[in-house]
Amino acid sequence: MTLDPQVKGLLEAFKAQGLKSFEEMTVPESRATCMAFVGLEGDEEAVAEVTNHLVPVKGGENAVRIYKPAGAGPHPVLVYCHGGGFVFGNLDLVDKVARSLCNASQAAVVSVDYRKAPEFPFPTALEDAYAALLWVHANAKSLGLDASRIAVAGDSAGGNLATVLTHMARDRQGPKIVHQVLVYPVTDAGGDYASRVENGEGYLLTKGSMDWFFGHYFTDAAQAEQVYASPIRGDLKGLPAATVITAGFDPLRDEGDAYAAALAKAGVAVDHLRNPTMIHGFFWMKGVITHTSSVYEQVGRNLKRAFGTA
Repeated sequence: MTLDPQVKGLLEAFKAQGLKSFEEMTVPESRATCMAFVGLEGDEEAVAEVTNHLVPVKGGENAVRIYKPAGAGPHPVLVYCHGGGFVFGNLDLVDKVARSLCNASQAAVVSVDYRKAPEFPFPTALEDAYAALLWVHANAKSLGLDASRIAVAGDSAGGNLATVLTHMARDRQGPKIVHQVLVYPVTDAGGDYASRVENGEGYLLTKGSMDWFFGHYFTDAAQAEQVYASPIRGDLKGLPAATVITAGFDPLRDEGDAYAAALAKAGVAVDHLRNPTMIHGFFWMKGVITHTSSVYEQVGRNLKRAFGTA
């Protein structure tokens, strides 16, 4: 399989612009550079309502932004964790992504900010995301949301957070989650996969970048072996049905494929959407990669089925 022509052109443009790999940047540089993705995300889709809120967390507060579709509530809700290697990203970076998810699923989307490494290493981001999940469940009625229909989603590092949330909710007797959408997720931070070498250079996310991200997120390399860092190593029985999205030219491809297979082996219903001509990050590129829209459409269909609104 070869690269999608639009993806190839984009990579060539990045190279011509002299775009540095993340491991060549300082943390502040990475946080500034990531905002360039906004220009690749396409049009800002209209939704019925957008509100900003603060969620109490240990040591402070985190922001969440709620996007609602038209129609009377209570709305089913998708708790979305953005990617960024656990180091960068914010609600504005994924504003367009959240709007697209809201319209595709016809559900409310709660976009979650969380504290980033290296200032706040593992497991702070995860505990922040879980605090947001608990807040959504506890305040659903006043927010016009349906506490009985909660799904989670995330891409890349956010995909790790999303799927680990399903483990935490099960292990801690937390809110019931009806579906998980995992877009090229990190599922085995301590693992060794062929795709990390095969796709380790030249496809936007590099193996060096991954090592740089993990080096900031973990204060001890042994943390990468823990189930809440590498969920594929845990008990997957009883987790919610999943949509797992992988990309053919992605260092994370093989661990995403492996996680989809492991979920299915554990008896979890899985829709594994392989995208063999895509690269890591394509989910944020709806404005420049035509293929991406079809993936949002499938995610929307799966969420509607999970919410009983199909």
